[in-house]
Amino acid sequence: MRSRGFTLIELMISMLLGLVVIGGAMGVILANRQSYRTNEGLSQVQESARTAFELLARDVRQAGVTGCNNDGRVANVLNDEGVWWQTWFGLRGFDGTQADGAAGFGGALPNNRVQGTDSIQLQGIEGTGHAVAQHVPHSAMFHITAPTTEIAQGDILMVCDFDHAAIFQVSNYNSNNVAVVHNTGFAVSPGNCAQELGYPTVCGPHGAPYEYGLNSQLARLSAVSWYIGDNGRPAEGGRSLYRRRLGAAGAEEIVTGVTDMQIRYRAAGGEEFFDAIDVDSWTDVNAVMFTLTLQSADRRVTTDPTVDAGRLEREFSHIVTLRNRVP
Repeated sequence: MRSRGFTLIELMISMLLGLVVIGGAMGVILANRQSYRTNEGLSQVQESARTAFELLARDVRQAGVTGCNNDGRVANVLNDEGVWWQTWFGLRGFDGTQADGAAGFGGALPNNRVQGTDSIQLQGIEGTGHAVAQHVPHSAMFHITAPTTEIAQGDILMVCDFDHAAIFQVSNYNSNNVAVVHNTGFAVSPGNCAQELGYPTVCGPHGAPYEYGLNSQLARLSAVSWYIGDNGRPAEGGRSLYRRRLGAAGAEEIVTGVTDMQIRYRAAGGEEFFDAIDVDSWTDVNAVMFTLTLQSADRRVTTDPTVDAGRLEREFSHIVTLRNRVP
């Protein structure tokens, strides 16, 4: 009985068919992997957008809130040192070429604002505040109804009733008799220029006389600036959404991968949104529209690796209204 093997041609055909099958399987695997990376990049961009809008919206909704009223009557006895948060404005925005005082334009330095991106500054109060039990103007002292760990020496506070609000710095807090003191001559910057907190502001030995009554509200002043900054990590895209706030040591990186922020504003009684440079009165603004551009951290996700190193890019818009400025 004769034995037979495979001929060379049959072996070559078999190898070719095997390579075709292996190549097809590898193509499917690579396509699935690329599809997974694209979906993962898209999910990352969408999640980053949700986080950014949620945190931005929290601050915008509270902008201009004093805790008592919305008539714009705010006294301020802080010594003027020209810092960005010191004067009362509630809300104000800056176009991509306008300096905002909170973060300078700085090339590729970490935390510095990116030229051409908008920024926004917001003021209000933190939390619900504390009720005033007694105000002794000539002693520059408030007694609150209960002890708290939220107030400390050097804090910037706002007190309000339905006549006006006032901004001052705590020179001393005594938890035993729940006394909040706001004397002049405090060694910590900026200090107070007057003891009394009447409106309009009068700086001097005493100030403008005024006594806040029972159940006036006392709370810490909140001031934040949102902007796009260089994060110093070019391998991840190099830009992030930052927040600088009163009381923090430096800028806080909030969401990575946000490469641009454009902001437009609507005034009460109007329908159109305008750039910051075209806003006539910031006290009339009752809605803000944010447009964020985000990129995925991973490269070579798209079909064209020559554009933004192949990072996936999406643009999202969101409108936020100011709670205390809408009917």
